Amino acid sequence: NNICNCMMKWYENLGRALNIPVIMIDIPYSNDYDIDDKRIRYVGAQFRAAIAQLEEITGKKWDEQKFQEVCRRSSECGRLWLEAASYTNYKPSPVNGFELFNHMAVATVARGRQESVDAFRMLIDDYRSFVKNNESNWHAPENHRIMFEGIACWPYLRATLTPLKEAGVNTTAMVYGPAFGITYDTFDEMVEAYCSVPNAVNLERSVELRKKVGAQGKVEGGLVHINRSCKMWSGFAPELARRVSADLGVPMITFDGDQADPRNFSEAQYQTRVQGLVEIMESANPAGTGKGE
Repeated sequence: NNICNCMMKWYENLGRALNIPVIMIDIPYSNDYDIDDKRIRYVGAQFRAAIAQLEEITGKKWDEQKFQEVCRRSSECGRLWLEAASYTNYKPSPVNGFELFNHMAVATVARGRQESVDAFRMLIDDYRSFVKNNESNWHAPENHRIMFEGIACWPYLRATLTPLKEAGVNTTAMVYGPAFGITYDTFDEMVEAYCSVPNAVNLERSVELRKKVGAQGKVEGGLVHINRSCKMWSGFAPELARRVSADLGVPMITFDGDQADPRNFSEAQYQTRVQGLVEIMESANPAGTGKGE
């Protein structure tokens, strides 16, 4: 349950619809900056109990050697995904930042497969070629660079990208996509990784992470998605935005939306917020050259 609240209901309903058991792992929110050993032991015990349940359900025995092989591939996949996502830090960026929302699906659900490792190597080769040849798959001027904070509005990817593209605003920093580039070699490291995702860490750690990716992406502003289906993340989003804005010295604008329910997104409101953000960035930096090289 280190995920958005609505998703737990998705899985419960899938269990009912398919008449299959659903095993839930409780990963408590951390009030501390670091993940302590007690938390790792608590969550780890649940994973081991889940293994026993799965052995009984499937009639198969746990294979430690195979687990280590999958861990190795998963870690390699996570490392490659982080490397691919880092290409948005180049200026100008060789990458349309919204493209990461598409590629992250592989890092989310297929991290342990060799095909995923191969695919990310190919993606890095493409991005490396773009840098070498001064090319980009961002087919618009890069007048400004921003951070997109929060989960994508999946029903409205085109509607959220188009106003940015028309204004020459590329997304060069986000936490959501790279968050799934986790690496681990042991069982306990895997548990710690699950305890360190955006929905499970405290405000201070969340702020530091946004400041880091914002500085790396050389952003001039940020769009903050107040996601109605992710109350844990969006609950502290306004305060997170205020702190990041103050520390980085860039404007952060919020908009209402949803990761799944199309009724909670207003295209007109979003367009107005983007327009306002662009006006603030242009007022602060008329040349539109970004912050730093």
